[in-house]
Amino acid sequence: MKYVDALAYIEEIGKLKGSVLGLESVRELCRRWGNPQDKLKFVHIAGTNGKGSTLSFISTILKESGYKVGRYISPTIREYRERFQVNEKMISQSAFAAYIEQLQGLCDAMLADGYAQPTAFELETAIAFRYFADKGCDIVVLETGLGGIDDATNIISTTVLSVLASISMDHMQFLGNTLEEIADKKCGIIKPSVPVISTIQKQEALDVIRACAKRNNSPLELLEKEQISKVKYGLGKQSFYLDKVKYEISLNGVWQIENAALAVKAAHILRDVCGYNRITEEKVQKGLHNATWQARCQIVSKKPLFIIDGAHNEDAALRLRETIDTYFADKRKFYIMGMFRDKEVEKVVATIARDGEMVLTCQTPNNPRAMSSVELAALVSRVNHRVTCCDSVEEAVEFACSMADKDDVIIACGSLAYLGKIIDIFDVK
Repeated sequence: MKYVDALAYIEEIGKLKGSVLGLESVRELCRRWGNPQDKLKFVHIAGTNGKGSTLSFISTILKESGYKVGRYISPTIREYRERFQVNEKMISQSAFAAYIEQLQGLCDAMLADGYAQPTAFELETAIAFRYFADKGCDIVVLETGLGGIDDATNIISTTVLSVLASISMDHMQFLGNTLEEIADKKCGIIKPSVPVISTIQKQEALDVIRACAKRNNSPLELLEKEQISKVKYGLGKQSFYLDKVKYEISLNGVWQIENAALAVKAAHILRDVCGYNRITEEKVQKGLHNATWQARCQIVSKKPLFIIDGAHNEDAALRLRETIDTYFADKRKFYIMGMFRDKEVEKVVATIARDGEMVLTCQTPNNPRAMSSVELAALVSRVNHRVTCCDSVEEAVEFACSMADKDDVIIACGSLAYLGKIIDIFDVK
């Protein structure tokens, strides 16, 4: 099988079956493939916002410490194979195609035996487990796709540390209509007697986390605001003190301070409790500094300053708003927005678009969930009358760059699905 055929197969399955929560299908699939997940150790991360950045910090610290580290992430920004990385290098096209060919046969056999067709995410999760096992990874940093308890990644039984990033309202059609219900689903990754660490949470989520950890007899550590001090924000370099030790990061965004602090505390648990004793303070510092993450307050051009950020729910939009007000309070701001219609579009628009010198809307290409630029412009017009709908992402970028002066800032936000196109336009490596 060729890589293009493997991609076509995954896309076809994705169209036939969307998100389906539950573990029976993926568990059976992995059983028929020899249960590769049982050969691995995992740091399992759940949450609504901040999962990816936290994953990047933790996995980079582990890599700098000399471990062979698997990364499983979704969604991806530019290249499908970004989902499967070992020490930050993507799976090869030939390896991916070979795995898909094997899985195709397993899926056909499952269907013949009366099982449901595994979803695209379940196939990808199985590939991640098999690839990381074949590569002999020392540890895998694993990001849930949707929720936690019924997420395909949750068939693992060899977790060494469960990590909870910020929990807020998103995917309510799958996870519940209250923060408590959503937190309960996210806490499904907590395993009996396995350490848990959580970032700063709203009280409703924190109460659920405490109860779940207690029920599982899992030692719980919490990141608390009081532990973080002397924060210095900036583009390209930010610093903070955690428990009186100074750390620096290269990722932008005021929220990255909490993600980095969570990763530091996770690294200390991995070293002190889980036996990953190659992790030193020097490696923690180096890992934090070297960690990168695309489309989260990422600079793609400096003249004018052009930033992209995948803020697609209210909590992420509020964090982006805080960053805008911190970094760019005195600058003229031009916004580009593209959103999926099943997201908190009105809340994101109300949070972000109100102070734009101009807001340009575009439709995420080749995605049935995308809101049209006309519909989005109509919503924006309720909070800012200076709005124009564009026929393409390219047109929106060209228009914004033609209007902005060298001292202005352009911010493209919303769906991650169209931000990769902007990265390609600017040819960011």
